[in-house]
Amino acid sequence: MSAVVLATACAVVYGTADFFGGLATRRSKVVMAVVVLSQSAGLVTVGVLLPFLPGRPSAEALGWGMAAGLSGTVGLVLFYRALATGTMSVAAPITAVTSAALPVIFGVTTGDRPEPVALGGVALALVAVVLVSRESPAAESGPRRTPVLAALVAGAGFGGFFVLLAQSPDEGGLWPLAGARTVSITLIVLLAAVTGRTLRPGHGVPRIVITAGVLDMTANVLFLLAQQRGMLSLVAVLVSLYPVSTLLLARRVLGERLNAVQAAGVGVTLVAVTLIAASPSP
Repeated sequence: MSAVVLATACAVVYGTADFFGGLATRRSKVVMAVVVLSQSAGLVTVGVLLPFLPGRPSAEALGWGMAAGLSGTVGLVLFYRALATGTMSVAAPITAVTSAALPVIFGVTTGDRPEPVALGGVALALVAVVLVSRESPAAESGPRRTPVLAALVAGAGFGGFFVLLAQSPDEGGLWPLAGARTVSITLIVLLAAVTGRTLRPGHGVPRIVITAGVLDMTANVLFLLAQQRGMLSLVAVLVSLYPVSTLLLARRVLGERLNAVQAAGVGVTLVAVTLIAASPSP
């Protein structure tokens, strides 16, 4: 299966997982509990998939996976916070563009040579961040800026996850993902213990969180397979199309609406990632 097909499928699954994760966080208001349960569901999922995509559990594979897990956990906590306190169809594109920029920069500096049209898409994506981040005049003051900042930092965490995971050896199979999930669960449990936060997600939430965790791990597997078959800089940006499914679900289920500037920003974001995805691979 080609890198483009795998990355596109990954984008759809990531966006759906993010919607469920944000919905669960809104309902429970306990971010750490949602993250621990979703990550635990992901660890079980990768355990089930290991026999079908076997690999060698080397120290290198686990090490890169653990480093990726640390970066991804920071991104996930902040992203769920952004989804819970802001607007899903705004937070998701901001995070997508930011998470795509880091792998593109890393890929280009380490040897990737995307086509000029792809680089133009990256520049357009930066413009999209400014547009999507802009609230309507009545909402520009106050705490509404916090979700935007959280989404930006979350994107950096996800971008780091992509870069670090891509460094793991191909023969490691899914073991890097097992290492990533083990670190993320341990980190959140320790953080919850230190801060005295509860890890109980609340009544009626676990099924939504487990769904998010299974989907998120499925998307991670698709990304791992895609980046083994194509340039990291382009695969990561194609994966960043995931806000499309998040946005459609948020509008369909939650009835979210955007102001004109934000709507333009979302449109520019989608054009930017489409340009990069449409660029021919070498």
